[in-house]
Amino acid sequence: MKSKIVFTIIGGGSGQSNILRGLKKFDIELNSIVTMADDGGSSGKLRKEMNILPPGDLRNCILALSNIEPDMEKLFQYRFTKGSLKGQNFGNLFLAAMSDIHGDLKKAIAHTTKILAVRGNVYPVTYDYITLSALLKNGNKVVGESKIANEVKKQNSKIDKIYIQPENVKASEDAIDAIRRSDVIIAGPGSLYTSIFPVLIIDGIKKEIEKSNAIKIFITNIMSESGETDDFSPKDFLCELKKYFGTTLFDYFLINNSYIPDNMISKYMKNNQKEIVFSKEDEIVFSKNNVNFIKDDIFCVKNNLIVHDNEKVSLIIKEIFEKVKKKELSYI
Repeated sequence: MKSKIVFTIIGGGSGQSNILRGLKKFDIELNSIVTMADDGGSSGKLRKEMNILPPGDLRNCILALSNIEPDMEKLFQYRFTKGSLKGQNFGNLFLAAMSDIHGDLKKAIAHTTKILAVRGNVYPVTYDYITLSALLKNGNKVVGESKIANEVKKQNSKIDKIYIQPENVKASEDAIDAIRRSDVIIAGPGSLYTSIFPVLIIDGIKKEIEKSNAIKIFITNIMSESGETDDFSPKDFLCELKKYFGTTLFDYFLINNSYIPDNMISKYMKNNQKEIVFSKEDEIVFSKNNVNFIKDDIFCVKNNLIVHDNEKVSLIIKEIFEKVKKKELSYI
């Protein structure tokens, strides 16, 4: 019998780790299921040179759930700037070393979480080596997660389909077990095609989410992502889920509804990123699909970047869970 409520968040990148920092303050069992599709930067180099699964997103989630001094976190996020280690991240190298010492990544994560006093569980979505590829609307294929957004912009052709190779990749038992035991399943925020979908399309993950009686919440991004979600509105996240999986998968969509200062918007527009704005058309699409949407002020500025306010987001998620259980909110 479960002793605690179980929350599981899926995805990767800074969006997932940011929300984990808010959720870990609750007295819950917290699980993070992380994409293994990264093949760029420090993770990509280690993947190629040491034949290990990409550690970057795992590192960020482990640190988000850890209870360590600020200086120790700075160390694990430190990136070398010169010499043969230029571009490498210390935390990634640490996980690579632990994998060598203990024989595999699963044991490396277990030992690292003990060392860093992690409050929760971090699981790779798969322990198999995968390559993420995209079919663009112009018919061209792009192989490699790190190349997709750049090729979309270069070829001026949006993503038509995301897929992984090899096709028979299986989800990790840890990830499947976490989903089965979950009371709440959360996806996002993060890169839709290169962080969230690479978890959802792994064999078994979608099926387990569909079967689950958990409350399922999708957190939409605040700003569009150039090369991935250009010109998206909240309904487009829902429509893409339905296109890929035949279902929206999630019962609630959490959408930012706060004013963002013009100077911040202008900064992002230089990178062809726009604010994701909810409109009457979005409301119609959500209603037609019988999906609940919650709009709220969940934006903040951190390190001069637009991010989700993880404390506000966490409180809203907790409130959704409590109200559904008390039957004060509709549950589909």
